[in-house]
Amino acid sequence: MKSTEINPDDYKSWYQRGYELSKLGKYEEAIACYDQAIEIKPDEYEAWYDRGHALNEWGKFEEAISSYERSISIKSDHHEAWYNLGHSLINLERYEEAITAYNKALEINPDYHQAWSNLGIALADIDKYEEAIISYDKATGINPDLHEAWFNRGIALNQLDRYEEAVASYDKAIEIKPDDHENWFWRGSALDDLGRYEEAIISYDKALEIKSDEKLTWYYRGIVFRKLGRYKEEIASYDKSLEIDPTDQDVWYDRGTVLYDLDRNEE
Repeated sequence: MKSTEINPDDYKSWYQRGYELSKLGKYEEAIACYDQAIEIKPDEYEAWYDRGHALNEWGKFEEAISSYERSISIKSDHHEAWYNLGHSLINLERYEEAITAYNKALEINPDYHQAWSNLGIALADIDKYEEAIISYDKATGINPDLHEAWFNRGIALNQLDRYEEAVASYDKAIEIKPDDHENWFWRGSALDDLGRYEEAIISYDKALEIKSDEKLTWYYRGIVFRKLGRYKEEIASYDKSLEIDPTDQDVWYDRGTVLYDLDRNEE
């Protein structure tokens, strides 16, 4: 940083200052430094790339895309620029373009497991679940400990009604990250769809041990208790959900229904 103050025409000083500020989350200041660096050396791909990263982190996705594209125009075989371009495009819900960007990253580096994983996300976002699963399989084949790929693979299998396989994927995700409540919640949902209600409740309970203020988990737990004819526990689950969100009409409706069925509709 001191060298920037001494020599304002030094590209490396401005670039390094931008990099350090970006690491601190000071994205606006970082971008100003990258702009100074680019003014000195407009054909350095790294400054454009890191400027794109700062803009993406700051939520300025359109501007980030422009920076990544400029970086790629200078160095077209920079797989990380293609990957991060895809990330910004996903944030703008431009999924087809994101798929193209991830595929470009993978042409350059076929072992880039994170690109395979994110390609799967983009494919799933346009309902191409079979292709998404292939991408997740590629990702986990390269990095078997990639939690998000196992988790998202489970979600895609859920969408295809392949619940047994979905449970197996969630189990892998749980092995890697047992304290993620979403793993347990979605595992419970798949077990519910399989009619394995007792196991579903165990999964929902694990999710609630980790995150007790998740209203949907309480609600879906209540629905499973209804299927088991355990109405008092059903009502107790709905009540917990309503403590978190008293405005949820679906929960009030289902609570009213079970009370009516129990001939307790005056409560």
